[in-house]
Amino acid sequence: MKATIERATLLKGLSHVQSVVERRNTIPILSNVLIEATAEGGLKLMATDLDLQINETIAAAVDQPGATTVSAHTFFDICRKLPEGSQVSLAAADGKMTIMAGRAKFQLGTLPRDDFPVIAEGELPVSFELPAETLKQIIDKTRFAISTEETRYYLNGIFWHVSDDGGAGGAGPVLKAAATDGHRLARVTMPRPEGAESMPDVIIPRKCIAELRKLLDEVDGSVGVSLSPTKIRFDLGQALLTSKLIDGTFPDYSRVIPTGNDKILKIDPRSFEEGVDRVSTIATEKTRAVKMALDRDKIILSVTSPENGTAAEEVPGEYVALGFEIGFNSRYLLDILGQLEGDTIEVHLADAAAPTLIRENDKSSALYVLMPMRV
Repeated sequence: MKATIERATLLKGLSHVQSVVERRNTIPILSNVLIEATAEGGLKLMATDLDLQINETIAAAVDQPGATTVSAHTFFDICRKLPEGSQVSLAAADGKMTIMAGRAKFQLGTLPRDDFPVIAEGELPVSFELPAETLKQIIDKTRFAISTEETRYYLNGIFWHVSDDGGAGGAGPVLKAAATDGHRLARVTMPRPEGAESMPDVIIPRKCIAELRKLLDEVDGSVGVSLSPTKIRFDLGQALLTSKLIDGTFPDYSRVIPTGNDKILKIDPRSFEEGVDRVSTIATEKTRAVKMALDRDKIILSVTSPENGTAAEEVPGEYVALGFEIGFNSRYLLDILGQLEGDTIEVHLADAAAPTLIRENDKSSALYVLMPMRV
């Protein structure tokens, strides 16, 4: 294999694929990236951790087609340190790959490409397109609520499902994306894309979501989504991301979305967020709780920490129901407030022990549910 490629192009492609490769691997070849120089001219890069696979095609001048695998992180680190603007020449033969740029020359050990594992996709019968911007929104508005508890593996991803109830305003068939860790729930609803009618319920793993989100920053236009009950593939133009889906059943989360919360607080999300952020400065790991005392048009946020002392702040808001006190985990509350836009949001409360519903208004695509804490 012999090819020449611009450093910037190679670095960008490698930065995408190397982040899929785990730092510690018991199987040596999984630490490697597969590099294939094609006869058509171009370099194909591929990396996998057996659950997630990324393929990327980049422009290169190919003198001799061929393929090999080298350590992904080492190759990436070398490319980062090569002179800016340089042309990089790659040549692989006899179990070694030579990398040359400017006056620098590296030789890396290789492993044969035939040993490189590939995720067998099988049939992906359902396929549709989503605008890259929409996909970014789905991820940004839900992924903070993904659980990191390995024991509840079925919560370690974002749940996608289609349904015929349009929810707000009865908008016809929809695609819903939801994530929860048992303490909070985030859900986004959007019109069902054409082609998603027979889509199975799927749980997309956290790592796939993280890699996809990074790649989306460089995509304009639409992303092709193809899936089966066990695999999903995102076609991002230059890059293809394929992932196994989480084999489990996502809980019926609609049961925890409150429908009868009649105490409604209308508040500016920014002043609310800043107030919570300020008073929680003295909160410690053990006492993350922020107390919210509601009275007619008067909301007082407070934190009491045995180690650090107390903090309180009054924030402006509209509230006309009976006064009461409720506590929330300040970090969870800030995560949700950080996703909300607009001048006012609605906080639907019931009592100090019931789940609270937070959303921009009844037309907004995203809604959040937060479980209270005892304070």
